[in-house]
Amino acid sequence: MTGSQGLFWAEAPGRVEILGNHTDYNEGVVLGAAIDRVVHVRGIAQAHGRISLRSTSYSPVETALSGVRLQEGNARWANYPLGVVIELLSTGVPISGFWAEIESEVPAAAGLGSSAALSVATAFFLLKLARRELPPLELARVCQRAEHRSAGVHSGLLDQVMSIFGQTNHMVLFDCRSEEVRPVAFPADLAFIIADSGIKRELAAGKYNQRRAETHAAAQALGVRALRDASSAILNADVDLAPTLRRRAAHIIGENERVWRACQLLERGDAGGLGELLNESHESSRTNFQNSTSELDELIDLARKQPGVLGARLTGGGFGGAIIALCETASAAEAAHNLAHGGAQTFVCRPAGGALARN
Repeated sequence: MTGSQGLFWAEAPGRVEILGNHTDYNEGVVLGAAIDRVVHVRGIAQAHGRISLRSTSYSPVETALSGVRLQEGNARWANYPLGVVIELLSTGVPISGFWAEIESEVPAAAGLGSSAALSVATAFFLLKLARRELPPLELARVCQRAEHRSAGVHSGLLDQVMSIFGQTNHMVLFDCRSEEVRPVAFPADLAFIIADSGIKRELAAGKYNQRRAETHAAAQALGVRALRDASSAILNADVDLAPTLRRRAAHIIGENERVWRACQLLERGDAGGLGELLNESHESSRTNFQNSTSELDELIDLARKQPGVLGARLTGGGFGGAIIALCETASAAEAAHNLAHGGAQTFVCRPAGGALARN
């Protein structure tokens, strides 16, 4: 791209799921945060109704705006931004031709919301280009539909909400039924260590959608609209539930309860209690939801042995990807260094701000 006249720019952060694993599509509650690793989209309007996409990681893609459709083969990476184009057009946003360059700091397939960050950054860029605005939650749903269309993963709104609503030094409590979004202050003396196991997740390969189907089947068997409406007491009663569905339900119900307990602990300044909830969450992922891996388990065991680490769990969809460890800030750099010696890609962060755009 030459010059900067008419240049538009947007960025959207990845996210970390702190507690509330797989609760979003079960109408539950999630505690998460935006991270200080972002996807950048910058570009200009382009005449002749053409879309030109460039990436620092993939081959370029050119397509006509008229009748825009999803790509195949090596060009499939472009389906995330193209999916956003299709969804924005369907809402009446006037999209013209454009040239955009994409650069990501968010590790791909690590459970850190990289695809949602790409979709959100693209949406912010295109809205700026069109001089239009959408309410934040409506924009999150646009990006969610784009991801459903482009990746075939029927995910909830967690990733998009965290990327849009993130606040510096605050976690985000998201009620996936009421769609209430509330900031929760993050203790000043704590930090997160993110450690990528290097095992790439393939959610669209079927495991994510399978877990979604299992949790919905469990809710139906328990006679509730969603597992949000069930409790540990209901589950522990003598109900006729297949063993696999019982384990799936136990995970989702427990995660919702852990989110509420975490908010209470944070109000009392109980960081150690929050760390224990992370440990409980991972044990449930390992045994009830079976979305951990041996590599993740080993990485978490190593993290918990580090001085200053209060708790650790997998983050995101699981089946590979990254872990999150809650750590005292004074010990975080050393703990991350030690985890890196174990072979993981690590970084230390605190909750960051959400997506933005400018020209």
